[in-house]
Amino acid sequence: MINRLRGLGIVLGLIGIAFIAAGGFSFLKVQEGTASLQAFSAAQGVELSYNEDGQLVDRGETEGAQSIMGLLTDDWNYPVATSELDPNDPVVNTASEYMFQMATVAFHTLHGTQTIVLEEDVEYNGELFAAGTYEFAVDGRYWNDFDREHPIEGPARAQAWTGVAHALIAQLGVGTDTASMLTLGLGLAALFAGVGGTFLLTGAGLVWATRPESVPVPVLRSASVIA
Repeated sequence: MINRLRGLGIVLGLIGIAFIAAGGFSFLKVQEGTASLQAFSAAQGVELSYNEDGQLVDRGETEGAQSIMGLLTDDWNYPVATSELDPNDPVVNTASEYMFQMATVAFHTLHGTQTIVLEEDVEYNGELFAAGTYEFAVDGRYWNDFDREHPIEGPARAQAWTGVAHALIAQLGVGTDTASMLTLGLGLAALFAGVGGTFLLTGAGLVWATRPESVPVPVLRSASVIA
């Protein structure tokens, strides 16, 4: 029985070493991915703006950044991790930073004003739109919120939600997913290491518990009773 337990301990130890090795490999790959993501953002010059007090700003104003954060947390229900917003490292390379940058693009698109020029009179649904220049406020409309057949809304949609805006949001979304996956990878590496450590400790404990005794245990004999 002791030999079997000792053998089981050795097997558990080997399994633990394998898990720890897998955790180390996962951690190495996460570090490589993080460095690549950092270099990609740095090469593009994608950075968040902070004031001298370390507060997020948009176009130099904290109020603008607060409105963008409201869009991100209230309208999109995104759980921003404030620890990922580091004024000492403004390069966008974390999930929360990517999402804030995405919200910045969306916010200015949603709250912009588009100038529409009609070359001739247009009648739509019984309403006449005379030729001329119109200022159309997007007023929080997303791509699907416009009436594309409308002589004013239709062109305004194309001018507001341009291919560039969609491309920027898509690219930032990929960055968010990549950063999130790297975080999950780090957690997976820690899980592998934790499981491996548990197996290794258990195996070592079994081997230790079943080790041969170095000092023989004396056998006590009962003394004869002399009548």
